[in-house]
Amino acid sequence: MEFNLTDHPHRRYNPLTGDYVLVSPHRTKRPWQGQVEKSEEEKRPEYDPDCYLCPGNERAGGEINPNYQNTFVFTNDFAALNQESPSGTYEVGGLLRARSETGICRVVCFSPRHDLTIPELSVSDIEKVIKLWQDEYRILGANPDINYVQIFENKGKMMGCSNPHPHGQIWAQSTVPNEPATEGKFQGDYYQRNRRSLLADYLKIEMKERERIVVENDHFVALVPFWAVWPYETMIISKRHIQHILQFNDEEKTAYAEILQQLTIRYDNLFETSFPYSAGIHQAPTDGLDHTEWHFHHHFYPPLLRSATVKKFMVGYEMLGDPQRDITAEMAAEKLRSLPDVHYKNEATKI
Repeated sequence: MEFNLTDHPHRRYNPLTGDYVLVSPHRTKRPWQGQVEKSEEEKRPEYDPDCYLCPGNERAGGEINPNYQNTFVFTNDFAALNQESPSGTYEVGGLLRARSETGICRVVCFSPRHDLTIPELSVSDIEKVIKLWQDEYRILGANPDINYVQIFENKGKMMGCSNPHPHGQIWAQSTVPNEPATEGKFQGDYYQRNRRSLLADYLKIEMKERERIVVENDHFVALVPFWAVWPYETMIISKRHIQHILQFNDEEKTAYAEILQQLTIRYDNLFETSFPYSAGIHQAPTDGLDHTEWHFHHHFYPPLLRSATVKKFMVGYEMLGDPQRDITAEMAAEKLRSLPDVHYKNEATKI
């Protein structure tokens, strides 16, 4: 037999991190005997008087939200990082080591509407979210004590989100966290060897093969990465080699909003549910260095596997060996690509 990616078990390499994922496509042929649950569609009001993120309401820390009309950002009342932590270290025998960490944690409300998520917002409203991300990256990154600004969103109870109001977070800290630090190293090594962006070269391959692309426009591509771990994991990559969100021109900002909307609509349409995920932007550190090696991209890590409630668990071999998946990146991309670009709730309204 001749090896092929469709039928035979194999390991795929992630050039951004140096990690591998075990892919077992032949297992998709086995009958499913796992957990099956019914989906319950949650209906939320436009305004919830008990929501601490809705306009005009009191937050958990006692502050009162303004009656905001678009986006709203504030410092987290119960932040994981703060600027007041004293500096210091702890070290025993060279094996037990700790160092104090300072930072700023911000909460970003995408909309005053309690019942809307990113795929249900208009492109112009998503642009306002992007503008806020740009402002926060600029302001926080200008702080001499901040060397990395991590913009991210946890969507849905399945991802541990404690409030359904559409919002994300920004954690800015003195140290570059593990994941972007690793990606920065591998992008830097590649750039030193080739004098080109790793993700720009990767994108050329993807645009030639076109097997894993979900949606694209003139400035961005959303695809299932060749090395994806989660069943319907995706990544948005800028076609232009830019290092961070402040380098967007006006056309790119609109195109970014459009592709965020189109990708997340397909997510919701997949199982006709508000699709849970953890997502975040990886971009250049804010340590004052040039970082030509960095290429802007946006990760989406959704857990759902077979329905609105059946998710993939990282257990057993995956905790002790490598991540593993049965659905290939190509199968996942084909499924997402084939979905309508109109949100299923709007389709139901038309009927």
